[in-house]
Amino acid sequence: MTRPDRTYAGRMGDSLLDRVTRLPFVIPGDPTGVPASVLLALAPVEGADDLELVLVERPVHLRQHAGQIGLPGGAVDPTDADGVAAALREAQEEVGLDPSGVRVLGSLDRAYLAVSDFDVLPVVGVWDGLAPLTPSPDEVAAILRPTLRQLADPANHGTMAFGEILGEEEMAARSVPGNLASPVFWVDGTLVWGFTAGLLVGFLNSLRLQAPPLPAYWGTRP
Repeated sequence: MTRPDRTYAGRMGDSLLDRVTRLPFVIPGDPTGVPASVLLALAPVEGADDLELVLVERPVHLRQHAGQIGLPGGAVDPTDADGVAAALREAQEEVGLDPSGVRVLGSLDRAYLAVSDFDVLPVVGVWDGLAPLTPSPDEVAAILRPTLRQLADPANHGTMAFGEILGEEEMAARSVPGNLASPVFWVDGTLVWGFTAGLLVGFLNSLRLQAPPLPAYWGTRP
């Protein structure tokens, strides 16, 4: 039996993969906060002009971001050559994604995460999507693999007040103003919000796909 072709080489046009390839990637500058990076690992969807993305659900026992949905990634270690190497290492540690199978296209502008003072470098890469992914139980409770067009569907995204997401008690504990809201995505019933949702909004916008609006204060440094 012949395995379906899921390679990402092909004639340049206006497919979703073509748009990703033509993004205005940047040479990362020095971070102003704690250096960190995440990997947007994209895989072609057989028979469709779409790309699958790897998201992770954090375990509830974590000190920060417990139970939240994020991208594979974390702080840059002293042994990492750079932010790209850190993103690939974290993806391998968290979900078993072999870095040798990822073609890194480039990096996007840094995004600031105030709760941890992380200055996050989003790294964009493509892989064939065929190898199984396995969550590391210490860091990942589950793996989600939505497609970009699924996220861009207005039925799957919107804006939600932080009070609805966190509840009054958590809002008070975090000293979050009651009038703030977050872009959100629903992935098969699971809510994606906060920093990751904001990063996805920017990514979808750069690909001319629909996304919820970002609040004016989003990503600003104190």
